[in-house]
Amino acid sequence: MKSVMIIFNQANTERVEYMLDTLGINGFTFFEQVQGRGTNGGEPRRGTHAWPEMNSAVITVIPDEKEDELLETVQKLDLRNPEIGVKAFSWTIDRMV
Repeated sequence: MKSVMIIFNQANTERVEYMLDTLGINGFTFFEQVQGRGTNGGEPRRGTHAWPEMNSAVITVIPDEKEDELLETVQKLDLRNPEIGVKAFSWTIDRMV
């Protein structure tokens, strides 16, 4: 099993949900109002007057064989609108109860 966390500008919320639905990923946890800044020149997302945009995040646990497809789809979304930003991180899940 793999866990994948996707961090994205709130402008991409509908696209991320559509992506998960299209890939048949039904289970996830959604986090709104996530603050941060990307490592490659990303502008802060703080919800303030100076930096008004915000991020959201989704975390899901998927079978190993879905990992590549999900990460490739996230990368395509990021390339479509690089100024908005979306990133995914994955790691191995040893046990789940």
